[in-house]
Amino acid sequence: MALHMIKLVVGADTIDDLLAWRLAHSKPGEPWILRTRMTPKRGPEMVDGGSIYRVFKGVILCRQRILAVTTVGEGAAARCEITLDDTIVRVAPTPRRAFQGWRYLDPKDAPADLDEAAFGEVPEDLARQLREVGAW
Repeated sequence: MALHMIKLVVGADTIDDLLAWRLAHSKPGEPWILRTRMTPKRGPEMVDGGSIYRVFKGVILCRQRILAVTTVGEGAAARCEITLDDTIVRVAPTPRRAFQGWRYLDPKDAPADLDEAAFGEVPEDLARQLREVGAW
């Protein structure tokens, strides 16, 4: 069974902000790499079908499939690089309290993927307002 990761997004309020940052900070064809200080001990479980779920302003909004988890450097300089699929999958907006770093996310606790065709394009501002009043 796949294991997921959950991480707060810092510096982006929406999925569009995250995509704009990615576009500004990467070269075409370059893999999407998330860098963290600590390498997950259960990394192989995450590569086996796991995703990283992203929390924007207290709400999980999307996920990306994890392709690889590697450690670079040695000793105190060691860091983790998590290679992600470029495809962002929107999920059912799910509130999540703040935390530091990243956490494992059990598949039974992961929000369901959204069928965007069923909802059409909902502007981010409207989606945020609906979440704030508890209507979505």
